[in-house]
Amino acid sequence: MQNGSEQMICTLFMKTFSFKPNLDSGISKVNQLVDAILRSINIKMLREGDALPSVNDLMKESGLSRDTVFKSYAELKRRGVVEAIPNRGYFVTRSQKKVFLFLDTFKAYKEVLYNSFKQNLPRNVMVEINFHHYNFDLFESIIRNSIGKFNSYIIMNFNHPDIPNIIREIDPDKLLLIDWQIHSELNQPKVYQDFGESVYRCLESGSNLLQNYSELVCVYPEYTFHPFESVENVGRFCDDHNLKFTIIYNIEELDIEHGKVYLVFEDIDLAAILEQANLKRFKLRKDFGILSYNDTPMKKFISDGISVISTDFKLMGQKAAEYAVSGAKLDFLVPTELIIRDSL
Repeated sequence: MQNGSEQMICTLFMKTFSFKPNLDSGISKVNQLVDAILRSINIKMLREGDALPSVNDLMKESGLSRDTVFKSYAELKRRGVVEAIPNRGYFVTRSQKKVFLFLDTFKAYKEVLYNSFKQNLPRNVMVEINFHHYNFDLFESIIRNSIGKFNSYIIMNFNHPDIPNIIREIDPDKLLLIDWQIHSELNQPKVYQDFGESVYRCLESGSNLLQNYSELVCVYPEYTFHPFESVENVGRFCDDHNLKFTIIYNIEELDIEHGKVYLVFEDIDLAAILEQANLKRFKLRKDFGILSYNDTPMKKFISDGISVISTDFKLMGQKAAEYAVSGAKLDFLVPTELIIRDSL
């Protein structure tokens, strides 16, 4: 579906900005005008130092009210993109950067990453966010449609043999891979987490609590895209500590039992386990344990707190923003930690 802001008529003749609002759009006229000016700056139709139309001229041409034009210009001033010079008018102060952010899915912990990313960007940076949902055809289509349109590309890729060929179409000086370093080439900027050895170290740090259980059950459903490397390192930990280890691939076969601790990768499975526990009148830590992967703001409150193995998604967002602003050649491993709460 075409975005309402893309339907607006926005042209430039002899450095004179011309605008007509889309009256059928659900986007406010203020935001339509702001987006139109930002787009013109981004594609260099308007450059630093160029004058914007006066409030009166824009009112006459576009049919907008004085209040709408003032509010739009005030928002651009707030973002640091436009400045007002007394007795002269409004001028472009600096170019608008446009960043392509490509995530897998928008889960709660990805919202932490996204909010951190946005909060650490200056006001002159626009972010376009897309999601591929681990669908290669969608990934390929969105990437190819984005080529050459952005100042930087921040991409969360996934395990597919054809992904490298698609990524190579992006200017390597504009590309940052985040979250999973799979398919990263030599000297490729990346901000990533470790799904293997870091998991083992987290379990080691909580071994005194895990040894209170007779068995560690890893809930790894067929629909998860979490790297199996984590499961392998859970198995290695259990072997080293003589702890019985089981993997459940089909959530329908899950029947929680006394004395076992369950490592869960998907939040939907966490909900299923808690629902079972409620039906069986099991109490966390007393009857069984839960260790979840990837922290979210709510997990500290669920059932008095769910213990997690999690990378620092806030820090990942900060580092991604650092790249978007400066283009720094990052090779940063975001730490993964065990957070102990009442579920163990």
